[in-house]
Amino acid sequence: MSTSLEELYRDTILEHSKRPRRSGLREPFDAQVHQVNPVCGDEVTLRLRLGDGSGAARVVEDVSYDAHGCSISQAATSVMADALTGRTVQEFMDAYGVFHEIVTTRGTTTLDPLDTLPDDLADALGDAPAFAGVARYPARVKCALLGWTAFKQAIVEAA
Repeated sequence: MSTSLEELYRDTILEHSKRPRRSGLREPFDAQVHQVNPVCGDEVTLRLRLGDGSGAARVVEDVSYDAHGCSISQAATSVMADALTGRTVQEFMDAYGVFHEIVTTRGTTTLDPLDTLPDDLADALGDAPAFAGVARYPARVKCALLGWTAFKQAIVEAA
């Protein structure tokens, strides 16, 4: 990765950690979960509000959270909450798979994982590649996935 691209990604992570989107716990909510990364102590409390309907077609009406920890965990949660509010549960699951691949493949994939998503969702997750560098630091992978894992757990509890 070129130095200028690394700087752009670092700036994206810093921007989301300094000015997190959709931060602060709100009501009403259908599920509230709390996740802690035991390795570093990062933690997030996340609330999820789903719309009417059933299963994977339900729309995420609101995601709110209170996160404490490193800039990576806070920024990854901010990117996720900002991009996926208003999307369906299925779109979240698809995006989760892409984000998980981005932060765990250590650059071994030759495919752009965003190419597997519909264009509008790939555009919404446009900041997700900023976390590709996390894959080089296995201890940070859990930081990047903390909010995403909380969201996944909240979907199960809201169902």
